[in-house]
Amino acid sequence: MDLVFEQIRIGGDRNFGYLLGDRNAKVCILIDPAYTPEQLVERAKAQELKVTHIVNTHGHGDHINGNAKAVELTGAPVAAHPDSPTLPDVRLADNTVLEVGSFKLRVLHTPGHCEDHLILAMPDPPIAITGDLIFVGKVGGTTTDEAARIEWNSLQRVLRELPDATTLWPGHDYGIRPSSTMGLEKRTNPFLRCKDLAAFIQLKRDWPVFKQQHGLK
Repeated sequence: MDLVFEQIRIGGDRNFGYLLGDRNAKVCILIDPAYTPEQLVERAKAQELKVTHIVNTHGHGDHINGNAKAVELTGAPVAAHPDSPTLPDVRLADNTVLEVGSFKLRVLHTPGHCEDHLILAMPDPPIAITGDLIFVGKVGGTTTDEAARIEWNSLQRVLRELPDATTLWPGHDYGIRPSSTMGLEKRTNPFLRCKDLAAFIQLKRDWPVFKQQHGLK
């Protein structure tokens, strides 16, 4: 298979960075190469892949603090949502398609955790890099009920548009495993099992107690 896909532990708060590439075309992108971007660059070099873009799922500091070093090492432009604080070279609006060799990543604008949040979804094979929107067993934090409402809408969109077989690759290792599937999260993630927005917001408010009751970190 031509696809190169690596999940790499990069430090910080159990952060993940990603390398996604086309082995035949000898190109790749680096996704959220924070803290130790050298790790991802070295993996690209080891596989003789040229880095075409540095992609950010969102503009929080723990996902963009390696951008400058990654650009220095690769010369690749930064790609992110137009409203990203990084002022990206390549603006990834909703439904933009980012090509990586023969592979195509569809950009989904999924605000809530923050305004500029993106998910990167590939139909074949079905992969989604979910950033801080969906983790294994939980979802991204919000600071207000309004932000929670926006996040709820983003989650409902993802539930509609990503097939159950899609593997989900989050921005942090916060769950009981480093990745999941859309189908599994639908069945087991308490936030995705909420019947409506009111229940979702209430679970957000009750989350510290819920975690303690269920032995979650």
